[in-house]
Amino acid sequence: MLWLFLILPVISVTSRSFKVYDKPTPTAISDRLIELVTQGAFRGVTYYRLAALADTIGPRLCGNESLTQAVDWVRNVMISEGLENVHVEQVEIPHWIRGEERARLIQPRYAKLSMLGLGNSVGTGPNGIQAPVLVVRSFDELTERCAEARNKIVVFNPQCDWISEPLACYGPVVAYRSGGASHAAKCGALASLSRSAASHSIDSPHTGMMTYDPAYPKIPAASLSVEHADMLDRFQQRNQSIEIYLYMEAQTLPNVIGYNLVAEIKGSSLPNETVLVSGHLDSWDVGQGAMDDGGGAMISWTVLSLLHSLNIRAKRTIRCVLWSCEEFGGIGADQYFTAHENEVPSMSIVMESDLGVFHPYGLQFKGTNESQKIIQTISQQLRSINATQVVPNGEGTDIGPWLERGVPGASLFNDNRNYFAYHHSKGDTVNVLNSTDIDLAAAVWAVYAYAIADLDNLLPR
Repeated sequence: MLWLFLILPVISVTSRSFKVYDKPTPTAISDRLIELVTQGAFRGVTYYRLAALADTIGPRLCGNESLTQAVDWVRNVMISEGLENVHVEQVEIPHWIRGEERARLIQPRYAKLSMLGLGNSVGTGPNGIQAPVLVVRSFDELTERCAEARNKIVVFNPQCDWISEPLACYGPVVAYRSGGASHAAKCGALASLSRSAASHSIDSPHTGMMTYDPAYPKIPAASLSVEHADMLDRFQQRNQSIEIYLYMEAQTLPNVIGYNLVAEIKGSSLPNETVLVSGHLDSWDVGQGAMDDGGGAMISWTVLSLLHSLNIRAKRTIRCVLWSCEEFGGIGADQYFTAHENEVPSMSIVMESDLGVFHPYGLQFKGTNESQKIIQTISQQLRSINATQVVPNGEGTDIGPWLERGVPGASLFNDNRNYFAYHHSKGDTVNVLNSTDIDLAAAVWAVYAYAIADLDNLLPR
């Protein structure tokens, strides 16, 4: 089994541990957590775990055996280090496979196009699709030119100022990735290609999930690199004939069984009340899934490892959940919520790190004004690493159902200006992260998780 090659060195901090019955002040505990992960025995451990996962198991597509291998490895190491209540919770997840794929420019010249099929897409059939091309920059333009799209491959090339507002661009551009195929099919198109949702590109296509409107035929859907989408746009502006050959073996197989992975540090006096920290263990099948979201999963695991090493328990239980199949719409998390909905009244906060583990600034938080004041107070315990900022929008796909029921939410606020340069692409590797920033991110995550879990009361709603 692959995880046998990933056994970590034993971390021992016994001589510096606290006894549960002799617990120091919250600030002292925060200082010790920060010291342990940034200067002490856990320095570099989170990065080590992430690199071992990403290098040895690699990408972890929903429904793929590699995701199950990742769950098994993390679970075994969690058990070996002595974490509590380590277990998996079964979920039913989709099983889409990419297969072989390629796109070629036939006219006005012959060239290979950089493309990636989109998750949930159908294939082209064994003969592929060769057709002329219509390039549009918006759904409105497609509506105006709908008659021209019949029996063509529609290319969506939306424009956005990624340099100034990368996070603001993502949603509007992704709309063409997720819904472009059905809009094109409505006009009689044969396939849909969309500009990658990327803030920077070196001819690197970015994949992601798409969905079909059942009112229209399912046609193949893929992303193109920014450079090639713009090139096709320029061909059209010069009134040059464009023709593309597209071949995709993509298909959706029957659903399979997957697993959310859970571990805990039980609360000392209020064990039935919970603080949840999380990240998703699945990834796309390109790159290594290191940034999205191996890093978020690893810092959530590290929260429990640090507390266990220091022999410290908060009043409430701190639970780590590593989600399955976030990339296909939070599938595992939705089923987890259904199974645990009765915990809504006792859940103090749900935290998900899924926007990178670059240099941390603090916390993104979603909750009432009263709760925000408490979070602001806790933030001062992070002054030593200059991560005291508290900003809005503490959301995430996997914690969404809890937020809809009024549970406060949080995500890591970090310097992720380059996140969408690597997101869902072959560039999402361990190389885009560094050990020091990951340690600091783990410190932020651990301090907030412990401090909130040790409050006298649940966060107000």
